Amino acid sequence: MHKVWLLFDPRRTLVALFTFLFILALLIHFILLSTDRFNWLEGPKANKAANAITLALPHLPA
Repeated sequence: MHKVWLLFDPRRTLVALFTFLFILALLIHFILLSTDRFNWLEGPKANKAANAITLALPHLPA
């Protein structure tokens, strides 16, 4: 393994690795926030199709 570090500069390699992992973590979190099931900030959204279908029953006088 030490031969690998002779090929690459450890400081630049680790900075590149941590940058990649940070961007990947942000990407995964934003993908999860865009879903209805895993959005922990706004919670599940109400289904608009279910809200549009409402029944209006006629009023019957007593």
